[in-house]
Amino acid sequence: MTKIAYVAAGSTGFAPGFVADIMMRPALADCTLRLMDIDQDNLDVITALSKKLARQLDVPIVIESTLDRREALDGADYVISTATALGGREARVVERKIMLKYGLDVSSGCTTGLGGVFRTIRYAPLMLGICRDMEELCPDAWLFHYANPTTTVPLLMNVASPIKSMGLCHSVQHTAQTLAAYIDAPYEETGHWVAGVNHQAWYLRFEWKGEDAYPLLFEKMQDSKIYDKDIVRFEMMKYFGYFLTESSGHNAEYVPYFRKNAELIERYTPGIHALKWQEREIEREPKRRAELRNKAYGDEPLEVSESPEYCVGIINAMETNEPFRFNGNVLNTGTITNLPNDIVVEVPCLVDNLGIHPCYVGDLPPQCAALNAGRSAGDPLAVKGTLEADRKAIEQAVALDPLTASLLTLDQIHEMVEETFVALAEWLPEFK
Repeated sequence: MTKIAYVAAGSTGFAPGFVADIMMRPALADCTLRLMDIDQDNLDVITALSKKLARQLDVPIVIESTLDRREALDGADYVISTATALGGREARVVERKIMLKYGLDVSSGCTTGLGGVFRTIRYAPLMLGICRDMEELCPDAWLFHYANPTTTVPLLMNVASPIKSMGLCHSVQHTAQTLAAYIDAPYEETGHWVAGVNHQAWYLRFEWKGEDAYPLLFEKMQDSKIYDKDIVRFEMMKYFGYFLTESSGHNAEYVPYFRKNAELIERYTPGIHALKWQEREIEREPKRRAELRNKAYGDEPLEVSESPEYCVGIINAMETNEPFRFNGNVLNTGTITNLPNDIVVEVPCLVDNLGIHPCYVGDLPPQCAALNAGRSAGDPLAVKGTLEADRKAIEQAVALDPLTASLLTLDQIHEMVEETFVALAEWLPEFK
């Protein structure tokens, strides 16, 4: 019987969909699902929700729950993690306030620059701890994790552990659904081929009924109602030729063009500021928790549908040998030939019962490769600095961020990084 361990199963965003995806697949519906979280109340809610759904779907799944990560991992065939970094939202707010002090008004701050680099450091103890436990308790298992930055965290884990792991994101499929809506096409009739680096991967092909849909997308961009929904990504498409994954809010902070001052921020990403993004998430969380609790303990049947996430589809393909294609974040071993080999790239992957097979992409268009190279230039340094507790490497990684470099001097970057080390000291145990 297949054993799936889910670390941080109390997640409001991921857990309900993952549980439903598992139960809706016949090859997995009789598995043992071990739910693990450090919060007893959150764990109890998702456990109740899972058991309710199992009764509703009449599936023979075995559901277990534990606060002990090692107990959850013992003998697992697959491990899913949606755990957050040390410090959680509190640490992210600290990072944003420091960046604002130095004139960096980022939108999300979870992927690049100071926020992305320090989030990598804060993720390391948790993710490497999971790997170390797996090396002992389930060394042949696959680890699927959702952890931004989904460039540096997978790189860190590939460098530091032999555990088979895959960093996953939903920006490719969500953007594909968005593009279909922009051109008024049923999503099922569209097709895409996407490659680059996570959150900045390029729709190298976007088709509708086998025909190139880019001319229609450029036409739709002229409609202000559509353009205003995605200003940054449409501007990037206009100047560089291809549409990008992730939102305009995220993409605005990966390049030096859109967030240099308040006027540009309001022009390209109106209302999206460093603290507002995080404040919105903090405000939403109690409502999400209450809604999940009501679903778990209420009498109403649960609404069931397949989620757009790749994770369970990958596991299903490994168990059934029914091939499945998804975009994954893997070491660049010649898959994208004009990007460095020491970074993680996001490329199409085929999975079957023999494992995950990244697809060859070749050269990206040169303008796309150049932007990806700039966006990921500091990634190896961020990982080196994290693994070796090397403050200078961390500073250099931050300095290579395109937006940071366009606004701050090297002295200012040094001061900002040092201030962040002090402010986040309780969540950076390796740097004490």
